Amino acid sequence: MTFDPERVTTLTFDSYSTLVDVDAAERALADTVADPEPVSKLWRARSIEYTFVANHIDAYQPFYEMNRAAIQYALEAHDADVSASERDEILAVYHELDVFDDVREGIERLRAGGYDCYVVSNGNPEMLSSMIEHADIGDLIEDAISAAEVRTFKPDAEIYRHAAARTGTPIDEIAHVTAGWFDVLGAKHAGMQGVWVDRKGTPKEPFGGAPHLTVETFHDLAEALDV
Repeated sequence: MTFDPERVTTLTFDSYSTLVDVDAAERALADTVADPEPVSKLWRARSIEYTFVANHIDAYQPFYEMNRAAIQYALEAHDADVSASERDEILAVYHELDVFDDVREGIERLRAGGYDCYVVSNGNPEMLSSMIEHADIGDLIEDAISAAEVRTFKPDAEIYRHAAARTGTPIDEIAHVTAGWFDVLGAKHAGMQGVWVDRKGTPKEPFGGAPHLTVETFHDLAEALDV
């Protein structure tokens, strides 16, 4: 399955790990946790796992609350003595995560090439608003589309179909750009082209089929779209 740039009229971007670096949360843990790396990794993994489970048992909660539950579990699993107020201070890092270096210039290039750009994310609206402001891309993004609008998380097809409706774009004219392999599969299943942003050179997933396109940076995507 190959990428077809001629079909693309609209680009949608995931947020966390795609526009901003969730690994930066590890530094927020460093002041209160002796070994922050495993806590950070478990925190992120559990937050995603909770969304998967929520989709199947009709237990939607805003993503920020999912994150709160996930960090609480990760801290307790590693016997970290952190107060509720300290936990919430760490959690607040999600409002100001580090932005990947290629994001602004890459999206500027894509916009100049004629592509409307949207954020489509599990994050609740407040999280996305602060992320876009902190990333300084508000002038480049047409809108942010949240899982809260349909009360279901990726990779459920409903969120991608909702995004297509919100953008006013036929779903097969959208390329969804994301660092999450499950997000690529969800977008493909719903009818979008899936673009995997692999910034770390990670192994390809042997399950679910390949992305339509794999890029390391947004500039690689611009080149694939000939802009």
